[in-house]
Amino acid sequence: MSDTPSTPSIPPPPPERPGQGQGQGQGDEPADAVPAPRDSRPGGAEADAGGGSGADAGADALAVTASGAAVAKGAAPDPDAAPIPVQAAGASAAGRAGTQGAHTGRPQARTGDPTHVRVPPQPPRRGPSPIRPRPPAPVPTGALVAVFATGLLSALLLGDGGIGLNLLIVAVPAALAAGFAAVAAGRRIRPWTVVWALGGLALLAVPALRDAGWPTFLSIAAAFGLGALALHGSRSWRGIVLAPLGLFDSLPAGIVWGWQGVRKRAAARGSLGPVLRTTGVALALLVVFGALFAGADAAFAGLVGSLVPDVSVTEGPWRVLLFVWGLIGALCAARTAAAPLRWDLLPASPGRPRGRLEWALPLIVLTVLFAVFNAVQLAVLLRGYDRVLSETGLTNAEYARQGFWQLLWATLLTVVVIALAVRWAPRGGARDRTLVRAVLGTLCLMTLVVVASALRRMDLYVDAYGLTRLRVSVAAVELWLGVVLVLVMAAGALGARRLPLPRAVAVSAAVFVLGFGLLSPDALVAERNVQRYERSGTIDIGYLDSLSADAAPALDRLPEPLRSCALRNIERDLDAADTPWYALSLGEHRAREIIEARPVTTAGYECTPGRDGDRDEFDEYGDWEPDTGGGGADPFGDYGR
Repeated sequence: MSDTPSTPSIPPPPPERPGQGQGQGQGDEPADAVPAPRDSRPGGAEADAGGGSGADAGADALAVTASGAAVAKGAAPDPDAAPIPVQAAGASAAGRAGTQGAHTGRPQARTGDPTHVRVPPQPPRRGPSPIRPRPPAPVPTGALVAVFATGLLSALLLGDGGIGLNLLIVAVPAALAAGFAAVAAGRRIRPWTVVWALGGLALLAVPALRDAGWPTFLSIAAAFGLGALALHGSRSWRGIVLAPLGLFDSLPAGIVWGWQGVRKRAAARGSLGPVLRTTGVALALLVVFGALFAGADAAFAGLVGSLVPDVSVTEGPWRVLLFVWGLIGALCAARTAAAPLRWDLLPASPGRPRGRLEWALPLIVLTVLFAVFNAVQLAVLLRGYDRVLSETGLTNAEYARQGFWQLLWATLLTVVVIALAVRWAPRGGARDRTLVRAVLGTLCLMTLVVVASALRRMDLYVDAYGLTRLRVSVAAVELWLGVVLVLVMAAGALGARRLPLPRAVAVSAAVFVLGFGLLSPDALVAERNVQRYERSGTIDIGYLDSLSADAAPALDRLPEPLRSCALRNIERDLDAADTPWYALSLGEHRAREIIEARPVTTAGYECTPGRDGDRDEFDEYGDWEPDTGGGGADPFGDYGR
């Protein structure tokens, strides 16, 4: 063989003898695998016994490249030689060197006889993101139909300036689209998925029942969060907090995914045509015969007019925008259900556990402080508030209002302290677990007493000066924080497996938002203020006339002219809005019935002259208070407006 051959020639390895050279150079290893040391590879002992030093010499004569190919030491590859595939060259060279070296005891690679072209090392491959799943399966037909229905209902029902039953109607086909996509992707519908989905739909019923804007906003936001949890199936704190972001991540991918599904079905011969023809014929028959029946009977025409949305040509661009909005939203939900981001797999480093003394001492000091404060509150309760107020010189309003906000902040900070304490808690064994449960459990109990004291102070303030939206809102937040503390104590006693705390807290928040909306806060505010007027003769018409239509049943009990002054703005809003049935809430419907039964008449009355700097008998609350034994005037009369 010449020193510079034009093409490399690799003779085939001779047949292997039984019991010799097993496991060396057989070409059964992948091309990117570096041969293991002789003693650690299978068959190494047999090679040593059969070949002795020859195997060592043959192994030493080979150089292993980054790609796993064997090249003879000292051999200079010919630049004009044809390249040899990495897999074949590595396997052939390794096989010849390993087998023949073991038999002959000399290296088989000669100087100037290239057997392989050296391949530069390849950069390491990056693995897939732990939270990003594989691309989903093609969009199923049922999901496409539900997505189209969502867009159509959005264009027809959401463009009339009101939110009522229409939002729930639009959400139903969007939920069906997500369900079809999840089943087609092989995901199982778990119990928690059903809980989140049904909870979200229940929250969307609040706008259909209540007219107040603030409970409606909270219900829609909470329904969006529960829908994200149903699509992702999150169970950890990170997953529950970050789940809504997954819907925005599916925005571009969902559009592409849906378009690919439509193109695939359009390309299939005869698959889309029958569907379009059938839909067109059905719509044509519905329009023709519906128009004939509406012209034949006035009652039927009225029914059709109340059920069918009134869509004009001038609203065309707005309706098209709503259609696109509903279409994209349903596609994002379906794409997320088919391939959700796995937020629970997001890596997070646990907190460094502290020593027992370093961890427990600050918490014990804080618990002692809470205990001293609670003891003082108990003494005040036993001695009576009147004696405490006389000794301190404070009024009911000053004592209650000042104390409530401080106690609310104390509760919030305590929840934060407990979360950080759990992160840095010692985790050395059973004694550490017992210490953590004892310290945090005692702190939670002391904080619950603070919650009760804060609620009691708010009750005193409401009894003296009435209920407002802000007061009922912060009282609800304080009450929910108390429930969170109870859940923390229950999770510590039962364990995370029996009571998953992140999901339990999410459920409690959703239940409170749902209860808050169903309770009708505006109706509650109006009811408490009407009762206070019946008891003390004081009322703030300037505040009550800003409530929503939910307050109409309670305000209807006021005598004239207070009733008309309180209902005048509600009547004005109802007359200005020609809202169809699907965009009208139950609260608005009841208010219309009340006003139609007893019309509002404010002729000859100036209901709220206090807004212009004057004062009369209908604007007492917040400006002056008669001597009713309530502790004097309310210096914080604008609180809660």
